[in-house]
Amino acid sequence: MEYSTQELSRLSGVTTRTLRWYDQIGLLKPSRVAESGYRYYGQAEVDRLQDILYYRALGVELARIKECLDDPSFDRLAALERHLAALEAKREHLEQLIQSVKDTIRAEERKEFMQDEKKFEAFKKQTIAHNEEVYGQEIRSKYGDKEVDEVNAAVMNLTLEQYREWTNLGQEIQDRLEAAVQAGLQPESQEGKEICTLHRRWLTITGNRYDPVKHRGIAELYVMDARFTAYYDKHLPGCARFLRDAIAYWAK
Repeated sequence: MEYSTQELSRLSGVTTRTLRWYDQIGLLKPSRVAESGYRYYGQAEVDRLQDILYYRALGVELARIKECLDDPSFDRLAALERHLAALEAKREHLEQLIQSVKDTIRAEERKEFMQDEKKFEAFKKQTIAHNEEVYGQEIRSKYGDKEVDEVNAAVMNLTLEQYREWTNLGQEIQDRLEAAVQAGLQPESQEGKEICTLHRRWLTITGNRYDPVKHRGIAELYVMDARFTAYYDKHLPGCARFLRDAIAYWAK
């Protein structure tokens, strides 16, 4: 069965403009183009569009989606299973956030005291879920399930003060990276050393033993993996590389 652009748009909910853009960037090409110029899509293209929408629902960028789908080793069933696991995790964390809001409303209505740690429990779970979804596969393959599970458990056990310090440190590192790159500073500078020290504190606030070799290995991922790079370079290109180079120089 074939679908015109209009028909595929109605079927999928994707606008015709978006379908034409996907064609232009090579993400979703029609199976054929008629002499009239109309595009037509077959079953393979319908399946590919479904895969694209699954990836988009998980926040994956278009360039990365194309790279995945065009990979000769792409396993659609395995990808669907990963999508299902990620979506179920999202649903679980959304339910936890909903429950947290309900608990807060109930406490407010009854003028009851709600422990601060409980207020932030859902957010800590959400942080872990996001990191697992985006970086889990690479980190687990590099460091092993046991170590990653221990880190996740340590995050959940953070006190309110530690959690605040952890999130504030992350923001301070980002702000100082952007300022350093904007000012044209070098990673070997005193500012580079201080950013490296902040990042070391950010890594070990959960109680992990400091390992400079592991620190440098983690930093290397910031330039090797586009997702890490995109996180640190979201406002200013060069931040991820500055952080990697500073850690490579100062982590002893």
